[in-house]
Amino acid sequence: MTSTGTVAAVDLGATSGRVMHARVGADTLELTEAARFPNTPVRVWEGDRAALHWDVTGLYASVLDGLSSVARSDPGLASIGVDSWAVDYGLLRGGRLVGEPYHYRDERTEGGVSVVHAAVEPARLYREGGLQFLPFNSLYQLAVDAAEGALAAADRFLLVPDLIGYWLTGTQYSERTNASTTGLLLDNGSWNEALIDALGLPWRVFPPLVSPGTRLGRLLPSHEFGFSRSGPTVTAVGSHDTASAVVAVPMDASRAAYISCGTWGLVGVELENRVISDDGRAANFTNEGGVDGRIRYLHNVMGLWLLSESIREWQRRGLHVELAGLLAEAAELSRPTDVFDAEDPRFLAPGDMPARIADWFEERALRAPASPAGVVRVIVESLAAAFAETVRTVATLTGVPVQAIHIVGGGARNALLCQATADRSGLPVLAGPVEATAIGNVLVQARAAGFLSGDLESLRALVARTTQIIRYDPR
Repeated sequence: MTSTGTVAAVDLGATSGRVMHARVGADTLELTEAARFPNTPVRVWEGDRAALHWDVTGLYASVLDGLSSVARSDPGLASIGVDSWAVDYGLLRGGRLVGEPYHYRDERTEGGVSVVHAAVEPARLYREGGLQFLPFNSLYQLAVDAAEGALAAADRFLLVPDLIGYWLTGTQYSERTNASTTGLLLDNGSWNEALIDALGLPWRVFPPLVSPGTRLGRLLPSHEFGFSRSGPTVTAVGSHDTASAVVAVPMDASRAAYISCGTWGLVGVELENRVISDDGRAANFTNEGGVDGRIRYLHNVMGLWLLSESIREWQRRGLHVELAGLLAEAAELSRPTDVFDAEDPRFLAPGDMPARIADWFEERALRAPASPAGVVRVIVESLAAAFAETVRTVATLTGVPVQAIHIVGGGARNALLCQATADRSGLPVLAGPVEATAIGNVLVQARAAGFLSGDLESLRALVARTTQIIRYDPR
């Protein structure tokens, strides 16, 4: 193991992306932001409707700009790793992308649910794949593509981080933590061939599987970034952003829960084995792959999407608002008597979030908050209530004696949300690191490159030694 080395994390979230430059060693963990850029979906007319797509080629251009910035300061960079949100993918034919990937919030996924459930009973899907039901899971999207003939014209599907990795190296693969979110991966980490056949999906589109830490290849010669002649290696990380984030949670997994809080709030615990129970299925808990073969047993809560979409709506109306100011105003308001169900499906699609929240209250003859600050406060308290209830449920389902909640990601800098979660759960909340996903990405690369060694607990101990964690005790 060498003393220190440098790597770069490409971390693509559902609302923004970033390229982070990191120096890592046994007692060193230093990250610098090389680039940050928006990830803005686009609507494209498709004959009879406006479909929602990711601008993945524009996103890739921003990634290349970020890596060029890293190369100017560090031509000897050792490794690059890519993570992103889950479930979405690009279709390729002859190595060429066939259209921009669909966004998981696009309405087309609704048709895939009925197609899949007509062919395979939901109980079998849960028993074999272990995933909570979400209408945009990859297998439902692939069923739509098969029904529309898109798969007949494709010879490969690549999840978003795998697609970026292919463009960087020319290598087509599927990393297991993200592949586990497709619903088509068995517990042993291989594709579920029987289920793929039952759904009528062509076997040829499924790429080889690799695990985090696999060195995939060097940058293609066409990438003239200014790195040294040999160039950095592209390394598979926990390419599902939550898998990377959980690596960086400075927790004792035997007695803690985590919330990876960004666009979504992923609330769960880390386990050695899947929990496939009727109670878990009824509670809509998922078993997703983690780094080093761990299981991320968790439930998706709507997350900070509720806040960001509300702010977008107010700005569309011409109001001059920003999140920090609204949170400060919201903190001065009294705690609301009533909260709404943050998991109501009406809040999934883009649109007028404040109006939908108002409708939820009015349908129940409850008074909806009138001001933007009031809406922000009720969103925060509703999310905190959902987080607290989910933590209680996961403790019951798994037997993990949860004594603390770790919040990482963007939600860790939201003091009002962290305190509300502590208050409503009755447990201390430990907030940070904010850039957990990029840190987890970096740690897996550094270990593969020989700058670090040890298990996940060793990596988390480094995070604890080098990162500020803020504690919120219940009031």
